[in-house]
Amino acid sequence: MSKVLGFIGCGNMCQAMMGGIVNAKLFSPENIIVADLSEEKLKEASEKYGVKTTTDNNEIAKNADILILSIKPNLYSIVIEGIKDIVKEDAIVVTIAAGKDMIGTEKMFSKKVKVVRVMPNTPALVGEGMSGICANESVTKEELHQVINIFESFGKAEIVSEKMMDVVTAVSGSAPAYIYMFIEAMADAAVLDGMPREKAYKFAAQTVLGSAKMVIDTGMHPGALKDMVCSPGGTTIEAVAVLEKEGLRNTVISAMRECRKKANQL
Repeated sequence: MSKVLGFIGCGNMCQAMMGGIVNAKLFSPENIIVADLSEEKLKEASEKYGVKTTTDNNEIAKNADILILSIKPNLYSIVIEGIKDIVKEDAIVVTIAAGKDMIGTEKMFSKKVKVVRVMPNTPALVGEGMSGICANESVTKEELHQVINIFESFGKAEIVSEKMMDVVTAVSGSAPAYIYMFIEAMADAAVLDGMPREKAYKFAAQTVLGSAKMVIDTGMHPGALKDMVCSPGGTTIEAVAVLEKEGLRNTVISAMRECRKKANQL
């Protein structure tokens, strides 16, 4: 009998995950069930991916072999309280909320549960997500591999220790926002110098995309790649000098450390 994958919550991240999973054929649509209070979101998911839908969390809890809690952190205790007595005994519970550690999740269920904690990010929507993953001792290697396959269907995934999960939140979970700000700032500068807004966003975004791919595909140190662009006495080193003077690196490091602290407090 095929395993059933259940989602509680049908927001953007859930739909990104479903898209990757269905396209990769990890689960057939008839073995994926999603619950949400919004019938509009459920209709969209059903039409787009062919998955089963319900407004009843209990239906998910009773049937799911892998249960993904795709909900906001403040809803975890409420949702788990409603399903903890009917969730399948061997179900793998996957959490994707910042600040929700595995011990805390087990306490909410009031029993030993197979918990996999994941921190994905929104580029999953375009198949380029980055997820950090850890699991408690109740999860077997085979079960962990199943979850890793799910998250690798819409990007990349790495196993990390749980103590690193707040760092993962800062370096990938929340980080798309920093990159969008950088792209917007680059585009604003281009517009200031006369480039039409639409073209400015395209030039800036594609440059960020290409630069990131260079880091991944070449395996070279980012500093070495930067040096390759900086000709002696040229335009690039002038811009780099200003970024250093204005404290780009220190600002990014400080912002990420504050992000990590906040994740730890949730």
